[in-house]
Amino acid sequence: MEDGTKKTSKQIMEELKNDFTNMYKNNPTKGYFSPGRINLIGEHTDYNGGYVFPCAISLGTYAVLKKRDDMIVNIASENFKDTGIKSFNLDNLEYDKNDGWLSYPKGMFKAFADQGHKLQHGFDILIYGNLPDGSGLSSSASIEMLFGKILNSEFNDVESGVELAQLGQKVENDYIGVNSGIMDQFAVEMGREGYAILLDTNTLKSELAPIKLGNYKIVIMNTNKKRGLKDSKYNERRSECEQALKLINQVADFTSFGAMSNEEFDEYNYAIDDATLIKRARHAVSENQRTLRAITALKQNALDEFGRLMNASHISLEYDYEVTGPNLDTLVHSAWKNGAIGARMTGAGFGGCAIAIVPDDKIESFKEHVGKTYKAKFGYDADFYIANISDGPQEIKL
Repeated sequence: MEDGTKKTSKQIMEELKNDFTNMYKNNPTKGYFSPGRINLIGEHTDYNGGYVFPCAISLGTYAVLKKRDDMIVNIASENFKDTGIKSFNLDNLEYDKNDGWLSYPKGMFKAFADQGHKLQHGFDILIYGNLPDGSGLSSSASIEMLFGKILNSEFNDVESGVELAQLGQKVENDYIGVNSGIMDQFAVEMGREGYAILLDTNTLKSELAPIKLGNYKIVIMNTNKKRGLKDSKYNERRSECEQALKLINQVADFTSFGAMSNEEFDEYNYAIDDATLIKRARHAVSENQRTLRAITALKQNALDEFGRLMNASHISLEYDYEVTGPNLDTLVHSAWKNGAIGARMTGAGFGGCAIAIVPDDKIESFKEHVGKTYKAKFGYDADFYIANISDGPQEIKL
């Protein structure tokens, strides 16, 4: 399938239906969509007991399927055509390192079965995602929550949205082996059109906040530098934060960096006594405080202040957490110089995407100037998309 970012959902589903019929010699009976996500602010805070502020977006993962009479699940992906149809038996859902992308749907089937739900039959399934691969827009959570929706719908709504998000996180942590937080799955599963979610990752209490941008739009800037969480320094950063908290807890009692104010961190950071760990912890604390200030700014329609907090978030991620890298920094720094009132990396970092809030009437010149700067430095193009805020996973009538 050619560039799906420029096609409507209806066009994508029509192509998927035709390809399914050619592949499986049968017509699909159900269709589903699950969004990706961007995080407006609150990065690397979810596993530090802090707040995040993500929203679901209209790019995501589609599926068409037909149920089978046996226990075989056949899944093919339009994004990985060379791998053909991959299969597994519902009687054997153990992890296999050779499964590749299949581990995400297979992991959700296993997580469902582990909850005590009887998987009564298999499926023929074809999926397609128009989230750029390795972009940091959470394609893995999109796939996990897509299959959460499929399993819930096909086996009669047995898990709530929050429970499905937790199952998706469990798949990442225990099945795939990425020590990630809850944000991605929660943002995808609980997304609502026109709203972002202020989520307290410590308690899973959440609040929907309307995103009123007026004459501005959110532009996604893709570095086209792929990264995989498992291969990145994600687990290393998490470990560094755990070490820093353990050292602080020798002199004071804090459950997480999300429970600390900037002033409290200043008071107790001497206990860390390590320059790198201090930087990692300082980001975790300050980013959480910025996120709380950011939602207040949005409620007061103070979009300029929200933008400045985004900028401060990127600086913290660049210098204290050191997860940005030259590709993301080039996009973000160039965005600041070309009309964005706020810009920052989004996602885990190490490549992937950044976001910028840009006036409607400057979007074309913004893309041109930022794109030229980026190509001059790296020799290849960055891609730009408008981020439309979306509902969570849904069934699509065929």
